[in-house]
Amino acid sequence: MRYEGKLYRTLNPIYAREPHSGRGAALHGGRFNPKAIPALYCSLSVTTAIKEASQAGALQPTTLVSYEADIGSVLDSRDEAALERFGMSAAGLAAPDWRDRMKARGKAPTQLFAETLVAEGFQGLLVQSFARGASDDDLNLVLWKWGEKPPSRLVLIDDEGRLIPRA
Repeated sequence: MRYEGKLYRTLNPIYAREPHSGRGAALHGGRFNPKAIPALYCSLSVTTAIKEASQAGALQPTTLVSYEADIGSVLDSRDEAALERFGMSAAGLAAPDWRDRMKARGKAPTQLFAETLVAEGFQGLLVQSFARGASDDDLNLVLWKWGEKPPSRLVLIDDEGRLIPRA
């Protein structure tokens, strides 16, 4: 599928001046990216982005950003047949022990799944939020490839140059 529209992210203020870097995810690894591989975890709504930011407990200082996106090749994880084609299931995506499995084996099954998708040419994965209090309507788009031009266009909305000063 193709995704066109707005995306939202909450950034740790440490990375606020690098809203395109994916560096935080690369340093620590995420559910859908192993360590050393950058990824951007975006939400389709502001409320989902806030839920994602407060997963560890109380909401910590955060910077909320938005993007205009045109991502050409996205796997929609709500399509069970598509998941099965890649040896994954909805339960596998939601497995709460992914961090433990990453620590024990180097990579979690969801990270291996993401690597397969990248190798198949996908730029992102549309997936339900697993944050506390999330509903079926809370969706995230995890990006592995992004830039200024299609097929993986992601442009920060920062008309006033608050994060990235204009030259």
